[in-house]
Amino acid sequence: MRIAVSHISLKIGAFDENNQKITNAIADAKTQKADVIIFPELSIGSPAAKDLWKNNAFLKQCENSFQLIQQYCHGITCIIGAPMSPSEKKTSLLYNTIVCITDGEVVAIHQKKALSSQDVSDEHRYFTSGTETTDLKIKKQTIRLSFEEDILHQISTDKKSANGKTDLLICLGASPFSYEQAKKRKKALCNAAFSLGTPLLYVNHLGAYTDLLYDGEILSVDKEGKIEETLPRFKEKLSFFEFNENKIIPKSLDEQPVTHSNKIVQIHQALIFGLREYFRQNNFAKAILGLSGGLDSAVVAALACEALGAENVLCVLMPSDYSPSHSIKDAEDLVKNTGCRSLILPIKNVFEAYNSILASPFDGYEIDVTEENLQARIRGVLLMALSNKLGYILLNTSNKSESAVGYGTLYGDMAGALSVIGDVYKSEAYELARYINKEKEIIPYNTIVKPPSAELRPDQKDSDSLPPYELLDNILYHLIELEKSTEWLLEQGYEKSMVMRVSHLLASSEYKRKQAAPVLRVSTKAFGQGRKLPLTGINIF
Repeated sequence: MRIAVSHISLKIGAFDENNQKITNAIADAKTQKADVIIFPELSIGSPAAKDLWKNNAFLKQCENSFQLIQQYCHGITCIIGAPMSPSEKKTSLLYNTIVCITDGEVVAIHQKKALSSQDVSDEHRYFTSGTETTDLKIKKQTIRLSFEEDILHQISTDKKSANGKTDLLICLGASPFSYEQAKKRKKALCNAAFSLGTPLLYVNHLGAYTDLLYDGEILSVDKEGKIEETLPRFKEKLSFFEFNENKIIPKSLDEQPVTHSNKIVQIHQALIFGLREYFRQNNFAKAILGLSGGLDSAVVAALACEALGAENVLCVLMPSDYSPSHSIKDAEDLVKNTGCRSLILPIKNVFEAYNSILASPFDGYEIDVTEENLQARIRGVLLMALSNKLGYILLNTSNKSESAVGYGTLYGDMAGALSVIGDVYKSEAYELARYINKEKEIIPYNTIVKPPSAELRPDQKDSDSLPPYELLDNILYHLIELEKSTEWLLEQGYEKSMVMRVSHLLASSEYKRKQAAPVLRVSTKAFGQGRKLPLTGINIF
């Protein structure tokens, strides 16, 4: 049996474009003599459609797409993820379904039973837990259909099908990417294949929907629970496998197997894909960002140039009286290394004008953080003016460490349509910069080694206001990703004053994060829809 697996990145609501991509993939698979073509979970509709699943017009378009695709499924069996309602029109139930089509007819289905409730998913809000499942016969092989969550929760994974022995388990997923998810997923799927004694082919959704990224991973696992193949992630592709004598054999000659990548490699791949898809999905073309000569803006600029093309990136240097000459040089060197466009807009005169206007109401007050924030807001105003006039999309350059403790200025350096590294801790940003420089210097060496600074007052350093980033990030990781308490951290030997200070900063900055740009999610717990805390309340963690 020859199996094709199609990964195409689809746009939510762009039904004509999506239908064309799906039917083209079916035609290509037929040309390559495939017996079966597999599309991921919710290829019709999208796993990130959210409340569109309650919109009758959207559901009708999904139904129309399914009926169109049915017409193309002659001479090949198509397995695709789609929303399905019962045939009785009086009910409003909706099921997340794997549908198998042969010769234009539905011949097998599997309704998802274990609806996902992980932090970024809320399937219970839209779908009903299903009960119906039917097996599939192709070339005398019995195929069991299932979803990733059903397997993880050990639902409908008996060793035998309704018709006897199961020869192959095909598993569809829509599992959002995080750099820790791949290991957990592989372990669970390998355990499932081993316990069932059945080869397993896993197909994850591919796509990026603002903050949520889906890596499009394909895994083939033998009946002993050993991974036979892992193909590249974050890539549109049509892959082929031969299933013969209980073995899944890859036949995609243009693709090389990949081993499990380290965390920084995965983060880099995910951010490039997320950036590129954000612009494609929203029909944007060009990006703008403020380039300070510091690490964060340099990393975002380098990522944007790689994802969008340097010719589509405009970096704006906005030096003040507190900007040292080396920062300007570092920024200019990065512009030269990447080949992007740049502007220099000094803010000294604007800052003086604001101070003049505010002189009377500020009379009698000492200079403090207000004047520092004012500089950041001037830069935000200039960037947004350029964005409006030129039609460029502003990228935010704040990292996760800063966002966590509120080390950023609302309507200033927190401005932007998309936060590129808002789920990347500062210590990880350093690793990411070194990885970007793996073949040649793109981010200037001095940018990486110099002490970080907001450059809003004379000789300012981040260390004046924050703990060392390595220690800060370690505490934050336990509080955010692992959801540990301050008491737990104290039991592990962390200094009490440091833990309480970081915990307080994290809690008291929630109001800022509620107004922040959406963040490309690469960890298990990104700021945004996956971390739902009250805006007001008492710090109890």
